[in-house]
Amino acid sequence: MNDSVPYLDAVRSVIDEVVAPDAVGVDRSGTFPRAGIDALGRAGLLGLLSAREVGGRGEAYRAATLVIEELAHHCASTAMVTLLHYCAVPVVEAYGPEDVRREVAAGRHLLALALSEVGSRSHFWAPVSTATPDEGKVRLDARKSWVTSAGEADSYVWSSRPMAAEGLSTLWLVPAGAPGLGVDGPFDGLGLRGNSSRPMAADGLVVGADAMLGPDGGGFDLLMMVVLPYFQLMSAAFSVGTMDAATTKAAAHVARARLAHLDQSLAESPTVRAYVARMRIGTDMVRTLLLDSLDSLEGARDDVMLRMLEVKAGAGERATEVTDLAMRVCGGAAFRKEVGVERHFRDARAATVMAPTTDALYDFIGRITCGLPLFDEPA
Repeated sequence: MNDSVPYLDAVRSVIDEVVAPDAVGVDRSGTFPRAGIDALGRAGLLGLLSAREVGGRGEAYRAATLVIEELAHHCASTAMVTLLHYCAVPVVEAYGPEDVRREVAAGRHLLALALSEVGSRSHFWAPVSTATPDEGKVRLDARKSWVTSAGEADSYVWSSRPMAAEGLSTLWLVPAGAPGLGVDGPFDGLGLRGNSSRPMAADGLVVGADAMLGPDGGGFDLLMMVVLPYFQLMSAAFSVGTMDAATTKAAAHVARARLAHLDQSLAESPTVRAYVARMRIGTDMVRTLLLDSLDSLEGARDDVMLRMLEVKAGAGERATEVTDLAMRVCGGAAFRKEVGVERHFRDARAATVMAPTTDALYDFIGRITCGLPLFDEPA
């Protein structure tokens, strides 16, 4: 996407100066991309979705989506950290304290989501953790299975079962330094190696009653109506950026790699060109679906729910196919890190485990297509 707008000019500058030069090192060492995140903060990009009245840029879905695509093209870990931050910002904007909102807008406060749990798995909207009254405050107890930016974020949008009301969940703003909040072990994963996705635990973590984000029992509505559209669109943009990077690198490799006995480049092989063409088509098809999904959401079209479900599922599946083709066309060279495609191959697969997973989305898409309700009635 070649839109020339201020926030894209800003992110491209940060990418050129910090994110791209650090990307290989972040992946190799599994180090959290602190330099890139701090640079995004200084450029006003962590405050992209913050209201202008607290010092932010006041942007919304399209801006966040385009920024994540740009970042994912160069460093998937930086993109995923920023993606989860952007998912949390609208909730904090709506219900968080003004001092935190101003710090986020100023780029000095990194947010993260703490939703997936041991016991709920990809059904992040139905936590099993608890919130109980505790002498005028609230005690949180939980085992969160994966939290991006765990131990690195300044605050977490945290889910629990409702304290007293009906409903599936309640959301809380939990500061990083809260007593009883812990991070379990280092992260050493297949892909997205710098995003610090680790388990977190709350053992008798106590917060004030004013830490509640929205009404007690209202977490499900906030997650579905506020967080999920951002997450779905940006996840698809992440896949587009990853696919585009893999396609660009694979095409460049086959153009310069030569078969000496035939005195021609790999790109002169019709078979190789056909694989590259499939990569280009797959990438552009997902980008088109992504743009149409943005149009559907912004225009409040009748198909908006279907598009929001389709866009991440379609993008994630195509990303694994395109990056697999990149490995194939580059041959043995693809397994050497200097070509660069194996990093995108790993990152594309790691991103597909982010809930809601593709299998869960297929179920929802099938329900809509067959005229069934999205959720079964509880037993």
